[in-house]
Amino acid sequence: MTSFQSRKFSVAPMMDWTDRHCRVFHRTLTARARLYTEMITADAVIHGDRERLLGFSAIEHPIALQLGGSDPAKMAQAAQIAAAFGYDEINLNIGCPSDRVQSGRFGACLMREPLLVGQLWAAAQNAAPDLPVTIKSRIGVDDQEPREALFALVDACAQEGCRSFTVHARKAWLSGLSPKENRDVPPLDYDLVRTLKRERPALEVILNGGLRDLDHALAESKGLDGAMLGRAAYQSPATLLEVDARVFGVANPCEDAFAAVEVYLHYIEARLAEGVPLHAMTRHMLGLFNGVPGGRAWRRVLSQQGVRPGAGSEVVRAALAEVARPAADAA
Repeated sequence: MTSFQSRKFSVAPMMDWTDRHCRVFHRTLTARARLYTEMITADAVIHGDRERLLGFSAIEHPIALQLGGSDPAKMAQAAQIAAAFGYDEINLNIGCPSDRVQSGRFGACLMREPLLVGQLWAAAQNAAPDLPVTIKSRIGVDDQEPREALFALVDACAQEGCRSFTVHARKAWLSGLSPKENRDVPPLDYDLVRTLKRERPALEVILNGGLRDLDHALAESKGLDGAMLGRAAYQSPATLLEVDARVFGVANPCEDAFAAVEVYLHYIEARLAEGVPLHAMTRHMLGLFNGVPGGRAWRRVLSQQGVRPGAGSEVVRAALAEVARPAADAA
């Protein structure tokens, strides 16, 4: 476990995106940002292939496992299993609006059951006493009044002992909107999250939702305990190159995106030797050179050639050759 446990900046858990290959890639860009797994259900942890679901590389620390579920006994069992894998944090998903999540009675629909969420938190924390157990929620669902819903959830969990809340500052709309549509509607309410911190100053409150880039995240999270960047970090990962210096006041692990690719290539080559297909790793890199001359060609080469059977690291090098290097590097 790492010695630094700050949640001042993190990359959000994102289904189908933040797998172990993505997290290792992000770790080449930032040594200090907290990384989160995709949401995994307690049932999957208990009954599934644990190494495939929970395994991670030591380089990924600090890393948090996000769990979903609505049965305290199962949540406790899953948390105990996760603790044995060496995670730095367990985070409970009270925010995902997808139909699959609703049908399992977890995710955002639990905003309507704050007492149950408190029980889930207590079960997980008691089962993994050496790990911080945290909660990631919305500000409400459907026709709930956001202030009432958010404070009811936070207060119920705080009464059980929870001290850390990451709040996606948008209501989840569970009927009539797809999860994709729910990314933009209803409107964000950052002020409500800041109000939560002012009125519950003893709690750790972290802002998530609609943050466009690092500048936006730092500006909107002033007065809060941290910011969590989601799609912006994934779709434009070069954003993460600034995090260690600007947020944590330490040197960035790589000088630039070109250096990060070279570091990640070592990981790619090791996984290729184990039979992992190239595209499983390079799909997370597509946005690395957004806005840079040659960035479109970088994406095209990786997308077209990276999916071919037997594709190897030479595809990444060919893609990198398409990108214009800064003048000093090119000289």
